Amino acid sequence: MRSHLQTLTRTVSVVRTLTGGFRPSPKAITRTMSTNSTGLMFQLKLNPITGNSEWIVIEEELDDASPKPMLATTSYLDMLNDSPRNRAYRNAIDKAVTKQCHVLDIGAGTGLLSMMAARAMGVDDDSSSSKGMVTACESYLPMVKLMKKVLRANDMNSKIRVLNKRSDEVEVGVDVASRADVLVSEILDSELLGEGLIPSLQHAHDKLLVENYKTVPYRATTYGQLVESTYLWELHDLYNNEANVADGIHLVPKGKESILRVKPQQFAMHCDAMGEELRLLSEPFKIFEFDFWKRPDSHGETQVHIKATDDGTVHAVISWWVLQLDEEGNIFYSTSPKWINSPSTNNGLSSTYTGTRDWCDHWKQCVWFTKGKGLPVRKDEDVRMDAIHTDISISYKFKAQSQTSEVDHSQDSHLTLSPERIAIYGDNNWRQFMLKAINYALKGKESPLCVIADDSVFLSVAVAHISKSSHIIAMFPGFGDKGRQYLQAVADENGYSMDRIQVINTRKQLTMNDTHQNKVDLLIAEPFYFGAEGMLPWQGLQFWSKRTMIDSMLAEDVCIMPCKGILKACAMSLPDLWRSRCALENIEGFDHTMVNTTLGACGPSSESPCLPFFIWQCGETQKLSDTYTIMEFDFLKPMSSCHGKAKVEFIEAGVCHGFALWIDWVMDSTNDIVMSTGPDQRYWKQGVKLLAEPLKIGPGICSTVIEAHFDSSSGELSVNNR
Repeated sequence: MRSHLQTLTRTVSVVRTLTGGFRPSPKAITRTMSTNSTGLMFQLKLNPITGNSEWIVIEEELDDASPKPMLATTSYLDMLNDSPRNRAYRNAIDKAVTKQCHVLDIGAGTGLLSMMAARAMGVDDDSSSSKGMVTACESYLPMVKLMKKVLRANDMNSKIRVLNKRSDEVEVGVDVASRADVLVSEILDSELLGEGLIPSLQHAHDKLLVENYKTVPYRATTYGQLVESTYLWELHDLYNNEANVADGIHLVPKGKESILRVKPQQFAMHCDAMGEELRLLSEPFKIFEFDFWKRPDSHGETQVHIKATDDGTVHAVISWWVLQLDEEGNIFYSTSPKWINSPSTNNGLSSTYTGTRDWCDHWKQCVWFTKGKGLPVRKDEDVRMDAIHTDISISYKFKAQSQTSEVDHSQDSHLTLSPERIAIYGDNNWRQFMLKAINYALKGKESPLCVIADDSVFLSVAVAHISKSSHIIAMFPGFGDKGRQYLQAVADENGYSMDRIQVINTRKQLTMNDTHQNKVDLLIAEPFYFGAEGMLPWQGLQFWSKRTMIDSMLAEDVCIMPCKGILKACAMSLPDLWRSRCALENIEGFDHTMVNTTLGACGPSSESPCLPFFIWQCGETQKLSDTYTIMEFDFLKPMSSCHGKAKVEFIEAGVCHGFALWIDWVMDSTNDIVMSTGPDQRYWKQGVKLLAEPLKIGPGICSTVIEAHFDSSSGELSVNNR
């Protein structure tokens, strides 16, 4: 019988910790916690209308016959579709588990590695036996429920014991009868350490494993390469990029170079997509080696001497890792870019290793930005790089003959932005576009009351700079008081005083008391909402919601910018992305068809939801149609539900895998100033709706229909193809 699903909004307090199998994703907009009672989950979900996070209580029976794609935004599906990874683990586990023993799987996910181990040792049906047992440790409750379905379907539920705990909560003598002889795990992110690998291995070594235990994987080694890239430089150095712009706006004034900056960390990116924009300035070099078969250190430092292979400027270090899964060194997996192919042993990589693999999204390369304009180097120059790792991250520092000092990045009032947002703010064309729209909005307005309805520090500074008589209320729902501190810090350099600017802290409702009983003359946004950049494009419709909430406060001749949003779409060939999101069947001998709907796979029996991607980083891509308008959102009126559809005509031969969707923001009433966020714009993610089955374009198939529905009560936008 299909269970009844009830949802109820509650506010609770939660502390999130690492280790034990939680696999978050940069795309994820939901997190889940649980009580000890069976079947009760609290799901943290972002309300796309208000921008607030809400805990939703979900009661769901374990045998629910109609699962929802609640895990579609995680990386599980992409990972399970990674055949080279699955094959490497199977071969390594078959070599490591050759007799009856106790195997511990940390971060078990769907239980794939646990089933491989049980099959390798041929365990009987008594999982409580001290001989021949597998313990699967998984802390993420929705994944535990899914794993149990997979185990039952593969007749493994009596052979594998599932613990819904973090690994550092497991106790020998309480949760398991004995220490484990073999450890299998896959708690790795693109940087290697970000999912709590080191703390998990430390605790397992101290509390859960026998002496001289075996482990799969056996070792991981990180590698790097120096690159020159104007694109990568623009993603982090706003100060020097802004120096090339002559519009009078100073987001990063001299002496305050780090007041708007990216977080000093590794950023996961598909570096192959950058192609010829990357100029290699060194051979690959080895950085760190982590042995899984012994207790790892929480902190490590090494100094790497790198020979520059050409004159140039080092803008970034691109890094990746190579996984040695077996003790003998015959089974490898790598996240290297494609230009690393069959390297020789003289650069530290095994000659048995090959760098080619299928495109996948769960593991990318990582980019570490050098400071400022970059590090100038000469051919054959010895570049010294100091590498430091903590228990969850890896960082680098440079010192070379041509650069011996580093810029001080300390700043009390700094804001941390994404690399793409830094690049947008430094882009001369974008700035001129926005300034044109602001001047249009201010035309004929004397001493206007202007409300900035998003987190745009650019709009706040620009309006204050251009209109000396304006009064500005910045809502800053994401930045809050930090946004106020920033505006105050750059006020002198931009020619305004803070007595004309008011920041409404957090997400409080704007009232007439805030405006001193004055009506709003200008309501403007980019729109940009801090924290929502990695989400679907229509998260920007928060602006429509905020406009609706203050409808009674708007002047009769109010100027609203943007005045309209247009949902656009085009048909796309996306073979790599579709392959990574397609429905699962048999994975190394184990049936996984029952997880497809929950993971949001595209296939005949499940439908993939819209997910956010940088289209240009999705491997092989091709536009198959012109751009079509699906529907429009009229911001001059209060928010309302709407729908639209378009007949999409194919103009290129090929295979259609889905649609790219985005919003074009119309900034003026004459439709002359339109800001597109489509696939040609690298700094914005697009929504991708994949088809259940690829559509081969040919005789009799020359068009298709796409339609969308926007629900104003929930803020959800659904997309369908027929």
